[in-house]
Amino acid sequence: MRAEIISIGDELLLGQTINTNAAWMGRELHEAGISLQQVVTITDSRDHILSALKECTERADVVLVTGGLGPTRDDITKETLCSFFNTKLVRNEEVLAAIRRYFGEKGIPVLPANEAQADLPEKADILPNPRGTAMGMWFEENNKVVVSMPGVPHEMEGMMREQVLPRLRRLYGNGGFYYEVVQTIGVGESRIAHTIKDWEDRIRSEGLSLAYLPSSGMVRLRVSGPVEMKERVTLEASRLEELLGDIVFARGDYGIAEVLGAMLRERKMTLAVAESCTGGYLSEMITSVSGSSDYYLGGVISYHRMLKSGVLGVDEAVIDAETAVCEKVAVQMADGVRKLTGADVALATTGIAGPDGGTPENPVGTVWIGISSAAGSRAERFTFGRNRSRNIRVASLFALNMLRKHLIAGL
Repeated sequence: MRAEIISIGDELLLGQTINTNAAWMGRELHEAGISLQQVVTITDSRDHILSALKECTERADVVLVTGGLGPTRDDITKETLCSFFNTKLVRNEEVLAAIRRYFGEKGIPVLPANEAQADLPEKADILPNPRGTAMGMWFEENNKVVVSMPGVPHEMEGMMREQVLPRLRRLYGNGGFYYEVVQTIGVGESRIAHTIKDWEDRIRSEGLSLAYLPSSGMVRLRVSGPVEMKERVTLEASRLEELLGDIVFARGDYGIAEVLGAMLRERKMTLAVAESCTGGYLSEMITSVSGSSDYYLGGVISYHRMLKSGVLGVDEAVIDAETAVCEKVAVQMADGVRKLTGADVALATTGIAGPDGGTPENPVGTVWIGISSAAGSRAERFTFGRNRSRNIRVASLFALNMLRKHLIAGL
């Protein structure tokens, strides 16, 4: 089965919004055994939408459309679908009641523009949207399926998982793929590829595939194959873990903060952090995990030397002699926040996120990460690039990974 995606929205073309919907849908379609052939991103224009619908339905069995279903004047997807399928908009009383309930529960008045979202194409099967007020629409004509869904990611994802994908499986069967994910951190994809070359050559020759999915500081490795080879995929994913050793932090789609949280909870340990160059991002990653209050006590954002010395007890003479970006400061920050909070273990970050402020001794991207526990204190130096936001993110990831390895070592 061949599929294509039409993503509608000026904000996508202008770069104001990243098209995460298409990436998410691509992964889900692949797992369902549906071959995604093309993604088309177009403006909120009737002519462009009609042209894309015509071209995509000529090539594909299934066309998935996202966006343009809101209550404002530039949301014209419904009207354009009516033109394409030679139908008209009719008021759906059940949908209207659902929209009124949705706003009533929030204590917000319902505007005429909101009620107009209950005007839907007569030929469409309506896909309810419990997460919002833009309903989905399913069309079948000439052995083709066109599905229109909201552009809001969590609304689209819920509709895809709960309604669209199950219906596509019933309609076309599931000749799908099975995959397992092995997640790594701290090593680039080229080095990983070199390490596992012989293994990768063998599994490819035997009908499996491997995808490298890199992101800042990490690489997700997806081992996949036909559903009938599920057990083999699982076995080879385990072999891949063995080959890569401690750079693997998870099997499956778990974030490193989730993995670390489970390790801390299992050991009944508490954590605190002291942040300088990461400016709270490390704490944000930790607290993004539900239930993190079980093990995370809190942190100090000691961006200025005054807080480093006054709150954390960093020796000002060390800062004067070696700057705030050095091993001793990282260690003293970690020791200081552990003492301040009474945590079992503490992390600290200090560095030059960039793009300015580097020196020959400490170029932009230099970060020291400190760790403190009853077993002792130490710090490691890392050198990243010149991109400020990436440096902050990667430094936070590497701090969590440093603690993960510390816990695995039993320190």
